[in-house]
Amino acid sequence: MPDRSLSGKPSVLFVCVHNAGRSQMAAAYLTHLAGDEVEVRSAGSAPADQINPAVVEAMAEEDIDISAEIPKVLTTDAVQASDVVITMGCGDTCPVFPGKRYLDWALDDPAGQGVDAVRPIRDEIRKRVENLVSELRPQE
Repeated sequence: MPDRSLSGKPSVLFVCVHNAGRSQMAAAYLTHLAGDEVEVRSAGSAPADQINPAVVEAMAEEDIDISAEIPKVLTTDAVQASDVVITMGCGDTCPVFPGKRYLDWALDDPAGQGVDAVRPIRDEIRKRVENLVSELRPQE
């Protein structure tokens, strides 16, 4: 169980290379499934100019609109402000701080893929985020 941030809520940071696909989908699912119970951030080690259109389309099929999201650069502050840091193929570019929980989700990169290739990645991310939500919720 992660420590709670100043708000009293667990804070999760999703990191991938471009912050245009995997981390955006994961952040959107966590926000969708946990609502305001969790602080959600996403970032990329080398952010793209825009979200992958196939990723936007795949998430729209789930009634989740991420079309207004903008890829953000990974900062040390974002890592320090998060209880859980989940990386998705960003290698050693993510700074490591003691006391943080780090997970690495090995997922295919949707960059350059069509929506048919993105759907199975999206579905795997949803499963992992659902498991994460159950871990983050206080046990009664």
